[in-house]
Amino acid sequence: MRGVVYRDVRSVDVCEVPEPTVQEETDAVVQVTSTALCGTDLHMYDGRTGAQPGLVLGHEPLGVVVRVGSAVQTVRPGTRVVVPTHLFCGVCAMCARGLSALCLRARPGGPGAAYGYVGMGPYPGAQAELLRVPWADANCLPVPGEPGDAYEDDFVLLADAFVTGWHAAATLADVHAGDTVAVFGAGTIGLLAAYSAGLLGARTVYSVDHVDARLNKAEELGAVPIDFRQGDPVEQIRADRARDGLPLGEEKLPGVDKVIDAVGFQAHDRAHPDRERADQVLADAARLVDPGGAIAVAGVYPEKDLTPQAGGTSDGHLNAPWGTFFAKGVAVRFGRTHDRRYTRLLRDLVTAGRARPGRIITHHGSLDDAPDFYRRFDQRQDVIKAVLHP
Repeated sequence: MRGVVYRDVRSVDVCEVPEPTVQEETDAVVQVTSTALCGTDLHMYDGRTGAQPGLVLGHEPLGVVVRVGSAVQTVRPGTRVVVPTHLFCGVCAMCARGLSALCLRARPGGPGAAYGYVGMGPYPGAQAELLRVPWADANCLPVPGEPGDAYEDDFVLLADAFVTGWHAAATLADVHAGDTVAVFGAGTIGLLAAYSAGLLGARTVYSVDHVDARLNKAEELGAVPIDFRQGDPVEQIRADRARDGLPLGEEKLPGVDKVIDAVGFQAHDRAHPDRERADQVLADAARLVDPGGAIAVAGVYPEKDLTPQAGGTSDGHLNAPWGTFFAKGVAVRFGRTHDRRYTRLLRDLVTAGRARPGRIITHHGSLDDAPDFYRRFDQRQDVIKAVLHP
C-alpha cells in the first residue's frame, strides 16, 4: 500500500509501505477514507523531534473497517469508524480512570501512545491507505453515514483536532457560560478551541494570530480577531474590553477569565517576528489572565528539542512566570487529550447539527498532494487544515 513517510528535514515522500495485518485477535484493519495533516506533524517535519526516515506520518484517520480479529465485538467489516489519535487498551489503571492518553499498556517505554509519532510507540501513522488499530473495540468509534458524505469533514476532526480544541476549552480552561476567553494561535487547534468556547457559552472569544487567512477564519467562527503584527495582543484585548465597557465593580479586571495556549514551543517572538521564542505565549497569558482565572496549555512543549530557540532548551525545560501565576491565583492545566472522553459527545453534537467543525478545513487532496501540502502548511501560507483522501 502507499503512505506518506518522513524522509529528512522538511521532506516527505509518498511510497510503498508494508500493508497492515491483524496481528492480535483484538485488532482491526481500517481502510482510510480521510486523514488530516496536523500541526504536530510539523514538529517532526521540521526536524525538531528526531524522526527517523521511513516513519509513516499522521494520526487523524476516518475510514471503514475491512478486517477484524476473532475477539472484536463492536465493529465489523463495513463499519464506518473514526480512530482517535491516542490508542489505548481500555482496561489498565489509567484507562479505567478515563485517562486514555496515559494508557500503561500501549507503549512499553512510558504512559500513552499515538500513531505516527516519535517516541509514542511502534505504531505506523494514518496518512496511508490502511491502518492497523489495536484494541479495536476501545479505539474504533462507529459513526453514521457513508464515506464522502456531508459529514466526512466533520467526522475526520473527531480523531484529534475537534476533541483537542474541546478538551482545551471545556476541561483545561474550564470555560463556562459568560466567560471571556483569549486563544493564542489560530491554527486548527486554536480555531476549534475558540469554536468550542463559543459552544460552551463564552460571551467573548479573542483569537490571536498573525496570518490573515487564520484571522479571517476565526472571525467567521464568531471570535474577535487580534493581529499581533498590529501591536501587543494583551494591550489590544484590554483596549477592546475597555471600549465595550467593563461591568460595574470589575474595572480592575481588564483582562480575560480564561486563556488558551494553542501555539506551544514554536511561538513567534513578537520583538523579532522572524524568530521563535518558546516562552512568549506563557508570558502573554500571565499578563492577560485576570486573578482567579485559568490558563490552558494545549500547544505542544516537547521533552526534547533538537534545535532549541530563544526561551527554550534541548531538554524541554522552560522558564515560566510562576510568581505571577501564584500571585493571581490562577489554575494552569496541561495535558494530552483523553480522546475517548469526548468523541461520542462530539459525534452526537455533529449529527444533531449543533456543531460543524469541518468549516475550518481549507484543502482536500490525494496522498500525492502531501509533499506540497506539508510545504505550504509549514510556511503558514493558505493551508489551515488539509485532508488527504487515500
